[in-house]
Amino acid sequence: MPKNYIAERQKQLKNKAIDFYTSRGLHVFFQQPVENVNVEKVIAQIEQTLPPHLLSEIEMIIFGWFKEFEERSLNAFYDGGSLYISFLQDDEEQLYEDILHETAHSLEEAYGYEIYADEKIKDEFIRKRMYLHDLMWNAGFKAPKAFFADSEYNKEFDMFLYEKVGYDRVSALVQGLYINAYAPTSLREYFATAFTDFYTNSDHAFLKKVSPELYKKIASLHNIK
Repeated sequence: MPKNYIAERQKQLKNKAIDFYTSRGLHVFFQQPVENVNVEKVIAQIEQTLPPHLLSEIEMIIFGWFKEFEERSLNAFYDGGSLYISFLQDDEEQLYEDILHETAHSLEEAYGYEIYADEKIKDEFIRKRMYLHDLMWNAGFKAPKAFFADSEYNKEFDMFLYEKVGYDRVSALVQGLYINAYAPTSLREYFATAFTDFYTNSDHAFLKKVSPELYKKIASLHNIK
């Protein structure tokens, strides 16, 4: 995103946002105020929806603009106990989903054993990846199976999906296979996209059908003591 555009938007935001603490002690800090979105309402919804243990790794949410957004084409990320969120938000629904998604990543260290140790969701993910390889090969998008067999994030594979294949085509190919077009990017994103869907859609029927092992893992995580 052009720096001059960001600077101009910053000048346009005249109302100063006020930092606050939530009832659970979460510190919300504004490097830049957020326009046209009720941040307190969204974060209250997060705290009402998620059990306390699933927010235990997050100490602060910081709204602003960070170099990682430009370097990695992001609008949110988790690092060291904090969520870093873009101050440029379209609506409350998107902000809610972004916070959920990054909350999922915050849990991967604290609950990594519970999530990944038995490799059930990894096996499920790789089976889907292999099937996706065949679908793409038959559609004329040819890439080595080694790409699809690796559960870790691979930038070259990511660029293959979203530049060579294209977002719209990926979305069509993964229907009924993954929860959305971003889920096949890596095992971590497979988990985070499903975690987001679990808390945005009260009817879990589709998630149960598409990713049954992953659904059971998230449901177990929700209820863990």
